[in-house]
Amino acid sequence: MTRPPMIDPVDLGTWPTPLEEAPRLAARLGLAQLWFKRDDLLGLGGGGNKIRKLRYTCAQALASGAATVVTSGAPQSNHARLTAAAAARLGLACVLVLGGRPVPERRGNLVLDELAGAEIVWAGDSPLEAVVAAEAEKRSAYVIPFGGSSPVSIQGYVECGRELRAQVPGVGDVDVVVALGSGGTMAGLVRELGPARVIGVDCGAVPDPRATVAGLLGDDADPAALRIDGSQVGAGYSTLTEAVRAALTTTARDEGVFLDPTYTGRAMAALLEGTFTHGDRVVFLHSGGLPGLFGHPQI
Repeated sequence: MTRPPMIDPVDLGTWPTPLEEAPRLAARLGLAQLWFKRDDLLGLGGGGNKIRKLRYTCAQALASGAATVVTSGAPQSNHARLTAAAAARLGLACVLVLGGRPVPERRGNLVLDELAGAEIVWAGDSPLEAVVAAEAEKRSAYVIPFGGSSPVSIQGYVECGRELRAQVPGVGDVDVVVALGSGGTMAGLVRELGPARVIGVDCGAVPDPRATVAGLLGDDADPAALRIDGSQVGAGYSTLTEAVRAALTTTARDEGVFLDPTYTGRAMAALLEGTFTHGDRVVFLHSGGLPGLFGHPQI
């Protein structure tokens, strides 16, 4: 697979995002240095890593002449929330196909989806892909892929890797830890920084994360070279484990930084539990997801 042609991205954020030291958490982990790359502070729609990808997928939607975008996700999908916010900013209609059936009480991201004007379609027992295809055909809409990850949109995290080169002295000796969902965030960082420097913590969003990331990178990718930790999947993507609960609490009380229970909580749990080998200097990519906390009352 050859690399797809690049497209000029739309303006959905302010760059670069901050890089903040986390000295108390670094001491707990025995690290010389630990930083948070604060992609959760991107301004649109509550912030998060999906904004970097949406700059490209929304540019493709506009270039296609579509007036509506359709995407999919779980009921508390951060990608769905930010797609709704991006569509609102760009004057596009937005349809969100969410897994399962309507929930009895709207919480977290669901509230924000509707506030941004998105139409929510529940997939019920049908595969998400089939419902997305039907909605897109009915509306002549542009389909934004699950998680916003595509061979084009990973350029958003190539750019993030370049920001890290400018922000972190000696970045070639730093490990970058990132939650691995639909794969685009890790893929872009790997393309810019190399597979030896990026550690993806699998969140259980896709059946084969290694193949997913390699597929986004193209034919020149070596799946075996990717550093992927699968220790935190637990009983599945939508479950909250005790390790993740502990990671949320530790990070909040050591650094005043809030993580989410699906993605960044898993990545931090793996770091705190030492389930992968890392050097003395680590960047933790904070990919956002705070609104999702309010959709999980069990926390």
